[in-house]
Amino acid sequence: MRTKHVNVLIALAAFVLFSFSCFCISRMTQTSNQLINCRNHILEFKEKILRLKNKTERNRQELINALSKMKYEMTQRENTSTDLVEKKMNTLGKDETVSNNTFEVLKFFFPHLRKVGRIYPDVIIGKEKIGVSFALGISTVSRGNQSYVKQTLNSVVSRMTLSEEKDSVVIVSVADRNEDYLKSVVDMITKRFKRQLKSGSLEVISIPAFFYPNMLHVKQSTEDSGKLESWRIKQVLDFCFLMLYAQPKAMYYLQLEDDIIAKKMYFTKITDFVHNITSNNWFYIEFSILGFIDKPIDLLLGDIFQVKMCNPGETPEKCAERNKQIRIRYKPSLFQHVGIQSSFPGREQYSKRITLQE
Repeated sequence: MRTKHVNVLIALAAFVLFSFSCFCISRMTQTSNQLINCRNHILEFKEKILRLKNKTERNRQELINALSKMKYEMTQRENTSTDLVEKKMNTLGKDETVSNNTFEVLKFFFPHLRKVGRIYPDVIIGKEKIGVSFALGISTVSRGNQSYVKQTLNSVVSRMTLSEEKDSVVIVSVADRNEDYLKSVVDMITKRFKRQLKSGSLEVISIPAFFYPNMLHVKQSTEDSGKLESWRIKQVLDFCFLMLYAQPKAMYYLQLEDDIIAKKMYFTKITDFVHNITSNNWFYIEFSILGFIDKPIDLLLGDIFQVKMCNPGETPEKCAERNKQIRIRYKPSLFQHVGIQSSFPGREQYSKRITLQE
C-alpha cells in the first residue's frame, strides 16, 4: 500500500515537473519572440533615424550650399556694384516739380524738350560723386569693329595717384542708340574697373533718345555733306549733355576723346599748372595741340571766345592779343591721339598729336 502511495507521489511530481517544464519552454519561446520583435523594432527605428540623419545632412548641405551661393553673389555684387546706382531714369510728369536740374536750361534752346519732364541720363552706373576738383568727360560712340575706349580709360585712370583719383571723377558718356554697344561698354567697365566704380571715381551714363531733335532721327540724305552735317550736330549735342552732367560735380572740367593715350603724370601736371596760374582771367586751357574731336566743337569755342572777349569794332590785333592772355596752351601735349577709325562712319583719320615723351 505504501509502495502504491509512493508511486502516486512520484507520478504527481513527474507531472508537475513536466507541466512546469512546458510552461517554462512556452514562456521562453514567448520571450524570445518578444525579444526578436523588439530587436526588429530597434533595427527599424535605427534605420529610420539613419534615413532622417542622412536627410538632415542633405538638407544641411543644401542649406550650406545655398548660403554659400548667396554669399558669393553678394560678394560679386559688392565687388562690381556696391553702393552703385544702376537705374533707368524716366522723365517726370508735367505736374512734378524739378529742382537743381542743370539740364533745365536746355528747354530754352530746344523747344522739343519743353514737352518732357525731367531731363536726365537714361542709365547711370556710379555713385554720382560730387564736390571734387576735376571732372573728366569721355564721350563715346560705336566705331564698328574698332574700339579704343578700353585703352583710353586704362590710360587715363591708371596714371592717376590715389589722392588724385579721390579728388576727381571720370565720366564715360555712351552717346549711341545701339544697345549692344552700350552693353559692351558697361560690361567692360564693370569687369575691368571695379575699384574705380566702387569708389565713385568712375561713372557711366547714357544719353536718352528724346534729347536729340527729330531732324537727327529721320533718315538722312545719302549725300556725304548731309550725313556729315547731321553727325556734327549730334556730336555737339553729345558734348553739351556730358558737360551739363559734369557741371555740378567739380570745379574744373577736362574734355577727352575716347581714342587717346594720356602721358604719365598727366593729371599731376594739369593740377599743378592750373593751381600755379597767377591770373584768374583765363577762359580755358588746351592740353593738346589739335584741340579735341573735330572742327565743329573747336569752332564753337572760338565763337564763344569772340562773343565773350572781343568788343564790337575792336581791331583783330587787339582781340588776338587778348586771346593769348586768356586762351592758354600748355606745351608739350599731354595726350596722344591713337584712333584711326573715325566716329563718323566710313572715315579714317591719321592726324596725330606730337609724340609724347614718357
